[in-house]
Amino acid sequence: MSTETVTTTAVRRNPKDSIKSTWQGADKQTWSIWHWFFEIFQVHPVDLNKPVPVFAKTDKIPNSAAWHVHRWVLGYAAVPMLLHYAYFVYTGQNLTLGWAMLLYGAWLNITAIREIQVIRDLGHIYGYLDGDKHGRDGVPDIRVREVVTSLIMTSTTRPTMAIIMAWDSAKTPDSLLGWPLVWLFIELTMYPIMVDFWFYWYHRAMHDIPWLWQFHRTHHLTKHPNTLLSLYADGWQELFDIVVIPVLAFYSCRFMGMPMGFYETWICYEYVIFIELFGHSGLRVRGSPALTAGPLLKYFNMELVIEDHDLHHRTGWKKSHNYGKQTRFWDTIFNTKTDRIESVESNVDYSVDVHVPIF
Repeated sequence: MSTETVTTTAVRRNPKDSIKSTWQGADKQTWSIWHWFFEIFQVHPVDLNKPVPVFAKTDKIPNSAAWHVHRWVLGYAAVPMLLHYAYFVYTGQNLTLGWAMLLYGAWLNITAIREIQVIRDLGHIYGYLDGDKHGRDGVPDIRVREVVTSLIMTSTTRPTMAIIMAWDSAKTPDSLLGWPLVWLFIELTMYPIMVDFWFYWYHRAMHDIPWLWQFHRTHHLTKHPNTLLSLYADGWQELFDIVVIPVLAFYSCRFMGMPMGFYETWICYEYVIFIELFGHSGLRVRGSPALTAGPLLKYFNMELVIEDHDLHHRTGWKKSHNYGKQTRFWDTIFNTKTDRIESVESNVDYSVDVHVPIF
């Protein structure tokens, strides 16, 4: 083989590997229905008409207290439950399985859309991690349709799975009162940790086992992800992320004796999805999952912050670190976490508390 042939082969790249995103600023007459999805629902990762502040890595990073997450997630999780209970009080009948799927599935979509909008607005105030070197990646020109379908599939499949696994037609939202609330307090730590347990090993395997890397490679084409790229991946990874991991975590909790009734599962799902979107946001804020055992995890340096998964993308490829995306519990135990850069304790300004607006 000639030197010229070797050189040509070495530099040839798959066009689908491109992360270039120019469509948002292009003539809207060139857009397809997939492009208009982002415009209609106002879920662009950035507003091109607003500046994004840039900070040096040594500039202090603000904190966002856990109670902001609790207020946001519990507030949004309560809405369909209150509507559900109002229907029960008015009619004396519980929702059918089909109507429950419609109500909770539609509301999860609304919740995700609002969270994406909130994160975008916060980005225009507080900037993004590594912003002094590189802006956030956009939705790639060549995969706009895939990103939209992934988002829709996630926001519809997950509540459907929760209802299929946990629905009990004899129970209405008021059944959450009493002992189920005590269990919920436990489940809000144990369910994310079990999600992380299964995700950690499946995720680490895709990095460590060469044959499995092909299923995860697409997700790592973005080095500076945004919320919309949380599920930027090929089909097999989407299947595991959306269906397999949540199902394994659910039945693991059931096996350990936790009831995981539908309403507890619904609230746990809302927390997990909130964390996943924030974890891919790259927002320059010391934000962490509001697990009920959060203070204990922080004491043992097992608490996850936004920068942890951002570093997994930014500095990892086939070999990486920070494999968990709900906590650093398993990364700590198996010694696969890496040092933070901007979110180190000495660089966090706890006097600034970042408000996460509900409306």
